[in-house]
Amino acid sequence: MLTNCSTHTVKLGKKCTKLASDNTYEKSYVWIINKGSLETFDNKINKENCTNNGEKL
Repeated sequence: MLTNCSTHTVKLGKKCTKLASDNTYEKSYVWIINKGSLETFDNKINKENCTNNGEKL
């Protein structure tokens, strides 16, 4: 079901956003991404952000 979507793709694995000004961030193991923003996704949401936010991998 998730792989047949024509405008979105799925990335699996723990990834986080950068820490916001109010000390919050998003974390997930499943990310559904618009194919138009796929090139910039890894720059914004990645495993390194999880470590920088204090998460354990």
